[in-house]
Amino acid sequence: MTETAQTVGQNGGSAGRGVRLPRTARRAQLLAAAQDVFVSNGYHAAAMDEIAERAGVSKPVLYQHFPGKLELYMALLESHVDGLVARVRGAIGSTTDNKQRVRAAVAAFYDFVDDQGQAFRMVFESDLRGEPAVASAVERATADSVDAITETITSDAGLDEHRARLLATGLVGLSQVTARSWLAGDRAIPKEDAVTLISNLAWKGIGGGFPLQH
Repeated sequence: MTETAQTVGQNGGSAGRGVRLPRTARRAQLLAAAQDVFVSNGYHAAAMDEIAERAGVSKPVLYQHFPGKLELYMALLESHVDGLVARVRGAIGSTTDNKQRVRAAVAAFYDFVDDQGQAFRMVFESDLRGEPAVASAVERATADSVDAITETITSDAGLDEHRARLLATGLVGLSQVTARSWLAGDRAIPKEDAVTLISNLAWKGIGGGFPLQH
């Protein structure tokens, strides 16, 4: 299924004939434009007019896909949360070596905050946390990451779920906070060095105190 959208020039007028795109491709285009605007301006200062112009479409086309600014914001936020959780699950499942699992989990958060699209700002620094749907999505980013790590710690370290979850929460919190601090410090040390430093700190606690159970 394709749709035609009138492109918009820099002055807001027509820039020629519309470009036909599949609906999924058009949606991706709109989300990419919205990402730039939301990250630059925050939710409250972002305008649908600006998002449409950034995407090169008319406002009616934007509203065909997203009935309002909140719906557009939530679509983006949910996709970023899913992306982060997928990174963490992929990291945990990438090896059976627990030391490497810890490193991969830490690296997942550093890679997420280091992404050029700055998706992490919507997840960890949203100016719309008072909105219940947004708060729920942000909480899911942490909760689902913790769940993924808890499952592994429970099975491999022989801990009960409560202790495993507390350790997993510590690893997620350590990774998230230090990754954001590293970025805020203008990447003063190479990312690989930062990941090594933090993963070694985490591993000495998890690996030293809770060895693999056979």
